[in-house]
Amino acid sequence: MSTIHILGIAGTFMGGVAALARELGHTVRGSDQAIYPPMSTQLEQLGIALDPGYRADSVARDCDEVVVGNALSRGNPAVEAVLDAGQRYISGAQWLSEQVLPGRDTLAVAGTHGKTTTTTILTWLLQAAGREPGFLIGGVAEDFGVSARVGQGREFVVEADEYDTAFFDKRSKFVHYRPLVAILNNLEYDHADIFPDVAAIQRQFHHLVRTVPARGRLIVNGEDTYLAEVLAMGCWTPVERFGFDPGLEWHAELVNADGSAFIVHHRGVALGEVRWSLLGRHNVLNGLAALAAAHAVGVAPATVIPALAQFRSVKRRMEVIGVVDDITVYDDFAHHPTAIRTTLEGLRAKIGQRRIVVAMEPRSNSMRLGAHADALAPSLALADAVVFLHRPELAWDAASVIAAVRGDAHAVPDTDALLARLGATVQPGDHVVFMSNGGFDGAPRRFLAQLQAR
Repeated sequence: MSTIHILGIAGTFMGGVAALARELGHTVRGSDQAIYPPMSTQLEQLGIALDPGYRADSVARDCDEVVVGNALSRGNPAVEAVLDAGQRYISGAQWLSEQVLPGRDTLAVAGTHGKTTTTTILTWLLQAAGREPGFLIGGVAEDFGVSARVGQGREFVVEADEYDTAFFDKRSKFVHYRPLVAILNNLEYDHADIFPDVAAIQRQFHHLVRTVPARGRLIVNGEDTYLAEVLAMGCWTPVERFGFDPGLEWHAELVNADGSAFIVHHRGVALGEVRWSLLGRHNVLNGLAALAAAHAVGVAPATVIPALAQFRSVKRRMEVIGVVDDITVYDDFAHHPTAIRTTLEGLRAKIGQRRIVVAMEPRSNSMRLGAHADALAPSLALADAVVFLHRPELAWDAASVIAAVRGDAHAVPDTDALLARLGATVQPGDHVVFMSNGGFDGAPRRFLAQLQAR
């Protein structure tokens, strides 16, 4: 087997590539400059050596192949050294398509929101059906303990990201996967650093639609206008739509308003009732899409619905990391206004009038560029208090966002100030939600330790 060096190895996708390469018998090394849990923990458990930072000598000259993450660009010292040395390099998405997916039935999960959760639910359903699927999830699945595995079965489930592939391949990553079944979960404007408008994202989604064969299946959110427009560009594959509308092929009937229980209907026939630990209408849709996709490869939904009662989701998706003095602390990945709003709706439906306190790090490229600034305050309408980590490099005006937030809102310049502000804000009975798609300087667990020390 070969020696592989992964640049950007601590990213959720590239960390999964590392796990797959290691399982296939390759010697894996890697470099990154932002290394934090849960991916750093996974890599450590796999025994993969990490080289912090990117230097001209980061990649050994005897390395057989360099897998380059999409966070790296020209001008990066490690990238420039690889190019100058004439070393073989490839993107993570192309490596996956060449080394893992041939001969498999690939199920791809695409959408602006919910990809990680839906991918994990689908994998869990296939596992419950005895399929032993392979998977690559953009997070560490609690039920599997890892973000990726090769699997012994025919199916491979992959989180299908619309973000671009690499500095040398500006197509969306998901065009590499050639799925038999594709879930199109939702579509909104995001990734303002690479997409000028929603039409540009729709074009990439249509590239994905073009790759799904006529014998396959498209599982599409039937309540999403932008996705309807994508299908109108051309579609050559049977489509099954899902949502809350009884007129759709798959629809959910809420039993509990917080989404913790719902009845699954397929073409008007009730197949069973889901009772699980997840919250929110958005997670109901995620579960419905996953059941429809499992059905598309021959799994009878009624046989696997009971397994969702044991489903434990993904780390950093409304993960309860502790309860101290009746204060519940969550670590959550939400970083888009829609995801923030739907997450808080689910929590509010569960906890009633108890206070919700949000600590937010606006870290995604779109957030930093201010693309979501106008929608941010409305998305936090259900929070009673909000503390923003407004780092100096943020391009948008925090004052205008704070003024528009319904609850008590503050901006602080660093994590220490954020933890101090939270300490002065919280009271017994509160639910404190940390929201960031980055490391957040370890703030959630630092805050938990702060509570324990009081």
